Amino acid sequence: MDGHRAQIIPFSRGSCEKGMVVMMNQMVQLMKQLSSKLSPNVYTSAQAPSSAQQWSYVRQLQREIRRSDVLDLPLEKLPVVVFDLETSGFYPDQGDRILSIGAVKVVGLTIQEEETFYSVVHTDTVPPENILELTGLSVEELEAAPPLTSVLESFYAFIRHSTLVAHHASHEKAFMSHVTWQTMKLPFEHRVIDTSFLTKIVAPQELVTLDDCCAYYSIPVQNRHHAFEDSLMTAKLWIAAIAAAREAGFETLRDIYVHLAHQRK
Repeated sequence: MDGHRAQIIPFSRGSCEKGMVVMMNQMVQLMKQLSSKLSPNVYTSAQAPSSAQQWSYVRQLQREIRRSDVLDLPLEKLPVVVFDLETSGFYPDQGDRILSIGAVKVVGLTIQEEETFYSVVHTDTVPPENILELTGLSVEELEAAPPLTSVLESFYAFIRHSTLVAHHASHEKAFMSHVTWQTMKLPFEHRVIDTSFLTKIVAPQELVTLDDCCAYYSIPVQNRHHAFEDSLMTAKLWIAAIAAAREAGFETLRDIYVHLAHQRK
């Protein structure tokens, strides 16, 4: 043995059992250390394969969005989903949350009355009292609602790769971009059209609020700041503006975008 004598360790049943206990304790400690370093998402993925499948579905939708182009479709055939969010504030990156989502499908100048979506979103944080009064939502309703991830899954299944429409769409887009990234680590890639871009070319006066726009087009205002009711009023506004755009000679969204681009020059 290369001139070295092997060290012989005395063996006994007691020392073996003690050694086994020490080894087991070391393994337990090692597993605890590894567990603390693992991301919670690892457990979520393992325990909820349906969510993983849903996020895969969203990725597929995004690929379809990139392949589709609605700019050259005739306005009278253009399919869109008009939606509205009620939120606890204006800044998703500062902790404001989506409280409810409402949406309705529109094809050309027709609201698809059977194709609607509405859900309240669960929150453990009670919104400010003025927000509860404004939206008509109750604390009990918010606490009993499904979680955001579940609502988003259902909403994405509803909208698929449709072009979206909203009034003052920057608000909706900011929140959808934030929550899609936070929950799925995916960018929000749906095209979102703001109704105000149409009113700029078809209304002789500047229209800002949804109330102003509805008054101009004689659209009844009811249950304001309810996500579904607001989406329905916005859908009627969209249809009125599309009809006016067609009368003004615009055939497609591309025609309108080109016209607005020339106005800015």
